[in-house]
Amino acid sequence: MKARVSVLLFCSLAAGILVWGQAATGTITGVVVDPGGAVVGNAAIEVKNTDTGIVYPTVSTATGNYTVTQLPPGPYSLSVTVAGFKIYNRTGLNLPAATTLPVTVNLEVGAASESITVNAEATLLKTESGDLATNITVASLDSLPILGVGTTNSGSSGVRNPYNMLQLIPGVGNYTANSQMVLNGLGGFAYTTESFRIEGIDSTNHLPTGYAVQENQPSADAIQEVAIQTSNYAAEFGTAGAAVLNMTMKSGTNQFHGSAYDYFVNEDLNAGLPFTISGGPGSVQGGSGGKFRPRNRRNDYGGTFGGPV
Repeated sequence: MKARVSVLLFCSLAAGILVWGQAATGTITGVVVDPGGAVVGNAAIEVKNTDTGIVYPTVSTATGNYTVTQLPPGPYSLSVTVAGFKIYNRTGLNLPAATTLPVTVNLEVGAASESITVNAEATLLKTESGDLATNITVASLDSLPILGVGTTNSGSSGVRNPYNMLQLIPGVGNYTANSQMVLNGLGGFAYTTESFRIEGIDSTNHLPTGYAVQENQPSADAIQEVAIQTSNYAAEFGTAGAAVLNMTMKSGTNQFHGSAYDYFVNEDLNAGLPFTISGGPGSVQGGSGGKFRPRNRRNDYGGTFGGPV
């Protein structure tokens, strides 16, 4: 029995590693150069996630190039140590999902006890890949009125629909929540040409039926960031036509954090219908003489919690 449990645990961990490799992770890459512009090989490099404290070490090649792959989206710092040069520290790096971030390291001559710190965001010019992508965070969804509850833009489930983020990217037309979307001339009924991926796992509902897309819908509060690629994406996304939605879910950091919410709809908060008087069929005002407000009640409640493990 113990042997079976061990094998099952090993298989579960192996499957988790495979899934992690397919997630919407990012890459930090660049070249290490000295003050004269010559490349520096065999430089010790550490890329650190400042939220979790996890360090990803590597070394530069003989041509001075370095690449750190499979990095979860989030804030990072970069440190480079080479004999004869000051320690190079770069902070303020924000790595979006499914993005390659170029960072050039310019060393300065000095003792190893000295250091230089550069606090700046990476360049906005995208030169490492040719894909067209838009990155959207859950904070953007919460601050914009696109996550309706019990309304048409929530879809058939009636709760907040995170796929409404598609309305924020250029080229979208004929969008109807949980029914149809046309992006750059492609798409149509039931989102038949888009690919939805949650942490690298295909979560697309391929049924050519409207009002079935949300059967695989994740909670909007569980999402950290979404990378929506609309053109020139990698061959690994060959099953997609109009767009690839790579969703990265929230994970724990060095601090405990969480949230509790209740999004609700009630007719008492709505304006009355024009040219009506309460007391008609379905009224809840009991003939008070005000405008007619049809009954409309719905709650979407829950919470999140995360921290170090």
